[in-house]
Amino acid sequence: MTYIENLFSLEGKVAVVIGGSGVLGGAMAEGLAKSGAKVAVVGRTKEKIDRQVEAIKQLGAEAVPVQCDTSKKNSLVAAKDETLAAWGQVDILVNAPGVNSPTPFFDITEEEWQNILDVNLKGIFLACQVFAAQMIKQGRGGSIINISSASSGPPLSKVFTYGISKAGGNNLTQFLAKDMAKHNIRVNAIAPGFFPAEQNRKILTKERTEDIFRHTPMARFGEAGELVGATIWLASEKASSFVTGAIIRVDGGFTAMTI
Repeated sequence: MTYIENLFSLEGKVAVVIGGSGVLGGAMAEGLAKSGAKVAVVGRTKEKIDRQVEAIKQLGAEAVPVQCDTSKKNSLVAAKDETLAAWGQVDILVNAPGVNSPTPFFDITEEEWQNILDVNLKGIFLACQVFAAQMIKQGRGGSIINISSASSGPPLSKVFTYGISKAGGNNLTQFLAKDMAKHNIRVNAIAPGFFPAEQNRKILTKERTEDIFRHTPMARFGEAGELVGATIWLASEKASSFVTGAIIRVDGGFTAMTI
């Protein structure tokens, strides 16, 4: 194994990827598996989870499907227990759930507001409670990676509730980075720019796409695989041992252009 391969190797590690059956979460789950981690793919829909697990197994890696409602703590505890039953440990948590809506401000219902916050913010909070507690119990440290968004700041139009949920996720990430450091648990976030995925396809009209490209120096959307490098870096204790509380932007220059 070369120096670089060793630096980013995740051999012997177990990763839990919440939202791992989605477009972005699935790419990150496969990237972690290719780097040597065993991966628990966590999501709501059994068929999607099973497909992603099969794709990882086709790579010659180990994966298990875990069905879970991430807005409920008892469901997350069950997901943790299923992962422990398979491999006896949890070293990496990736929080990549995502739900969005383009509803105009005055038309947003309480139900829509609550659903987006439950999935994007409450679910991350609960997952961090459940899995960080397990990492502390193990006593070997770990890595938590929360998926934020370019819309977490400055706020973007058409994604009001989503942007607020992601801004809250940034605050949660940096608070936990401070609180978990004494346990050698690193807590960071990746903030993607515009990546076509299930939660944002509704807002990517022709006009919206042209506007995004005008404000993105690289003048294109990101591809799911372009999140993998940052994910593996933050997951690897050797590669990012002194990195915590960071919000890593993978956005084609979008944030720098709009600030």
